[in-house]
Amino acid sequence: MKATNVSQNYTILITDDDRDCREVLREIMEPQGFRTFLASCGEEALDIVQDEEVHLALLDMHMPTMTGLEVLRLLRQMRELPVILVTGDATASLIRQAQQARAYSVIPKPVSKNVVIYTVVRALLRAYGERPADPTDPGPRTP
Repeated sequence: MKATNVSQNYTILITDDDRDCREVLREIMEPQGFRTFLASCGEEALDIVQDEEVHLALLDMHMPTMTGLEVLRLLRQMRELPVILVTGDATASLIRQAQQARAYSVIPKPVSKNVVIYTVVRALLRAYGERPADPTDPGPRTP
């Protein structure tokens, strides 16, 4: 399954307090056709979700003021969207907490490009089907 088959019209929020990690994830997602929003903290991520159409969030687990799990729980109060936690500390306890908070998945750092793409595409397909409707797309043509 190629990401480019499902990436059109999807936006991904990438939240990590480490600028290099944000950039790595952006450099993985944008060439696949995804639009990205970048946030350096949980508060910024929540503001973006409130103001923009976001289809999926990639959240770093360990950030200074709010953890990825705390951001996930607050996002759930705002809207329902798939959330993937990214962490250098993928313990059984954290994975259990992420499952209880209804995260789609937990990806360990350092991230693997193929794992990130595969996990994002699977989460989007599960949440939205093929892709969200584009209001400018007239739909399939009949001969």
